[in-house]
Amino acid sequence: MEHFVVSARKYRPQTFKDVVGQQVITNTLLNAIENNHLAQALLFTGPRGVGKTTCARILAKMINSDGSQKDDEDFAFNIFELDAASNNSVDDIRNLTDQVRIPPQIGKYKVYIIDEVHMLSQAAFNAFLKTLEEPPKHCIFILATTEKHKIIPTILSRCQIFDFKRISVKDAKEYLKFIAQEQGVNAEDDALHIIAQKADGAMRDALSIFDRVVSFSGKNLTRQAVTENLNVLDYETFFTSTDLILENKIPELLVQFNETLSKGFDGQHYIAGLASHFRDLMVCKNEKTVDLLEVGDETKVKYIEQARKTGNDFLLKAIEIANDCDLKYKNSKNQRLLVELTLMQLASITFDGEKKNSRHYIIPASYFKGKGIKPIVVNVPKKEETPTKPTVTEAVEKHTSTPSTHIAKAPESIHIINLKVNSKPTSGLSLKSVQAKKEHQIKQMEVIIDPNDLPKEPVSQEALEQAWSDYIKSLDEKGERIMVSILGMQTPKLNDTSIQLEFPNETLKLELERAQFPLMEYLRKTLKNYDLSLDISVNESIEKKYAYTPMEKYQKLKEKNPNIELLKKTFGLDL
Repeated sequence: MEHFVVSARKYRPQTFKDVVGQQVITNTLLNAIENNHLAQALLFTGPRGVGKTTCARILAKMINSDGSQKDDEDFAFNIFELDAASNNSVDDIRNLTDQVRIPPQIGKYKVYIIDEVHMLSQAAFNAFLKTLEEPPKHCIFILATTEKHKIIPTILSRCQIFDFKRISVKDAKEYLKFIAQEQGVNAEDDALHIIAQKADGAMRDALSIFDRVVSFSGKNLTRQAVTENLNVLDYETFFTSTDLILENKIPELLVQFNETLSKGFDGQHYIAGLASHFRDLMVCKNEKTVDLLEVGDETKVKYIEQARKTGNDFLLKAIEIANDCDLKYKNSKNQRLLVELTLMQLASITFDGEKKNSRHYIIPASYFKGKGIKPIVVNVPKKEETPTKPTVTEAVEKHTSTPSTHIAKAPESIHIINLKVNSKPTSGLSLKSVQAKKEHQIKQMEVIIDPNDLPKEPVSQEALEQAWSDYIKSLDEKGERIMVSILGMQTPKLNDTSIQLEFPNETLKLELERAQFPLMEYLRKTLKNYDLSLDISVNESIEKKYAYTPMEKYQKLKEKNPNIELLKKTFGLDL
């Protein structure tokens, strides 16, 4: 079996033209060599795997080459590589400075490449200062580091600094495509793009991932194979999630999130990827920003198609909600619930509950079913306009093209209501939406037929108390303990059509007023009298009737059962 050489070593650049994504630095070094303008101390800084050590070796080879050497000549005798992570003491630097004095046997320059130079100790830095500032003419120092901020300023001031940048996804993908062709691997464009993204700007990491995925899938490299091997979420996951959000399918969305977790993915990974997906859709909304989308050509078409289904307001709100979840994720005690609530909020952005079907109608659409009359649409006027309200006959005649002689069945007592349309969509999970729903129910109750046609049967005190008790039992079965306690505190008193209640404080009154609509609807239907109304008053003197001290409690008990006094005297009990 032949010895396998990893792609990062096998395809390591041998000239500056082969270096990927660092054209500015390689051109600068080439011009410095041609013009004999090369500094004797260079500092290469930047992220891992972007070509710092590679460029240092190419530079060391070029400055010693005069054109008469063989192509495979690497001038190994003139190039000294020192790992500062393990050779960071003062003695190591002294040994280096002793070697610097000896001129090279072959070539013009001795090149010292010190990798991870930020690992040198403070004393080693100070011992290196003088040699670095005034090295011999035949010596060039190339320092490489990933953490420039850890190097002392006196070293930085003596070096010519070159900042290596992260390699773009596009450049990394093109180089991977070249290597795939060299190895005879049939690779999909999206598969190489995912590898380039996963490498996070490091070419060495991209090549290592490429070798790993090729070992898994063989000569046919597909997007599915890459996502399975690298354990990354596929684009299709976020496309499906967005479709479910736009269609307000909350159950299906939660099931898909559960499937994602079952595959071993983290909830934060999912929600962060969803936020990035919304950002990519926002980028696709404008032709000028489509180039900012770093995906394959096939995937770009899918992004553009889905971007047409979404609005800018939705995407801005969705990005805000998803990003807020991402920030709160680490501090959350129930992280799964946090993501699920976020998904429900996202799916509720374009959903207004019951208002979605009836917000533009003066009468609910269900009223017209089976009556042969179309719903009457009311155009909401601007604030400065004060239009006159049309009668029901005029409105029906206008929108149904039916002569007024044929609409006798439409009652003239229907109330015309100017509905206020919110300019901003309301989330189905917010307190504002709950309040809007209640207001909508009130307006629905106002749209009724002539009040004279509603039942007004006489009501007795016994019937009221029975209906009141039945309603409390229904609340108890639903688990609404607080409202059960409030309604059970006082017995309602009937005064004509007014149901009177008296509470000891304002808080109880407010609680009951908030829940009065379903209560009154139940009582009116049960007692068959739609003139019933609720009158709640506050009498703070009632509060004084309750016993607080032990003696007051004892007197209350004695009033109910006089034998307690006999029990006390018989056994000599004390309070």
